[in-house]
Amino acid sequence: MTPYCGPAPTPEALWLSWNADPLVIAPILLLAVWPLHARSRAGIVATGVLVVAFVSPLCALSTALFSARVAHHVLLVSIAAPLLALCLPRSAGRGGELAFLAHAATLWLWHTPGPYGWALSSDAAYWLMEVTLLGSAVWLWRAILSPETAAGRAILLLLGVTMQMGLLGALLVFAGRPLFAAHLATTALYGLSPLEDQQLAGLIMWVPAALPYLGVALWRLGGLLGRRGHTA
Repeated sequence: MTPYCGPAPTPEALWLSWNADPLVIAPILLLAVWPLHARSRAGIVATGVLVVAFVSPLCALSTALFSARVAHHVLLVSIAAPLLALCLPRSAGRGGELAFLAHAATLWLWHTPGPYGWALSSDAAYWLMEVTLLGSAVWLWRAILSPETAAGRAILLLLGVTMQMGLLGALLVFAGRPLFAAHLATTALYGLSPLEDQQLAGLIMWVPAALPYLGVALWRLGGLLGRRGHTA
């Protein structure tokens, strides 16, 4: 079966490969017109990120390149998820450790060859992958960003996510052979071997994906040090 985002496009046809699925566009538009929340600007930016992830040619490119799929997932879990978490009612900050475990397990599950190949075999499996990745990330970010979560606890959660994503990225970089059969015949048009594509995916997971988490960790650390300075 053709993956949800369609067959792998050629580089020449890539910029014409927009996803016009109304079942995707409609909920994104609903998010865009969510105007009454005090933090609706976060929702507007999140809408733009979701458009890039699911409507733009990145969706089609992710059929050709595993590195594009990883970039797509990084957009969801590292950028869209915290923005969506800001749009939701404030969390009590409980369950952060459970959210971390659920998100880490979900991230690793969908970036191993068997489950990943299954996710490309049907639309239902594809959306199960996307919804669980985004949903578990929003759950975790709600705990991290909650005012009720102590800064030290939030920083530990953020560093934990960074470390496990870095480990997954390193395993992809140093695997030594291509692991994802779905991309064995789709990377050459983009000037990459399947192994090079996988290594690029690992580097994306290793470095750029960690930056939002490290940035928020530094922000929380700065706030913690500032409070201690005022009380000294």
